[in-house]
Amino acid sequence: WWWPSLMMFGPSDNDSKHTAQSMQWKIKRKTNDELRQQFVDVTVPQAEFLGITVPDPDLKWNEERGHYDFGEINWDEFWEVVKGNGPCNEQRLHARIKAHEEGAWVREAAMAYAEKRRKRKERKVAAQVA
Repeated sequence: WWWPSLMMFGPSDNDSKHTAQSMQWKIKRKTNDELRQQFVDVTVPQAEFLGITVPDPDLKWNEERGHYDFGEINWDEFWEVVKGNGPCNEQRLHARIKAHEEGAWVREAAMAYAEKRRKRKERKVAAQVA
């Protein structure tokens, strides 16, 4: 759970194509690395309070920086997930296809209703013209 949580903030600032532009345009107020560090700094004390051991042997408080240091993130794993090769990708795609197939009746009903309204409007316009 720990590593995917750290990955969810996106690639390191050095590898993020859009961070600089997003910061310049003020779309983002903090970089991926700043957000990740903030998450770690807030989450670790909560985990410790709850008695949860964070699975990162390199995790430790850095008095000098005033932040937690944490281990190196496996970005190869992150990019595999982004490419669609993640551990749950097949399940996610199966669920998406199933939902689409099982929702066909709703789309068909909506289209039939729209067609019915269109024809009714055409008849009404034709009656007004005649």
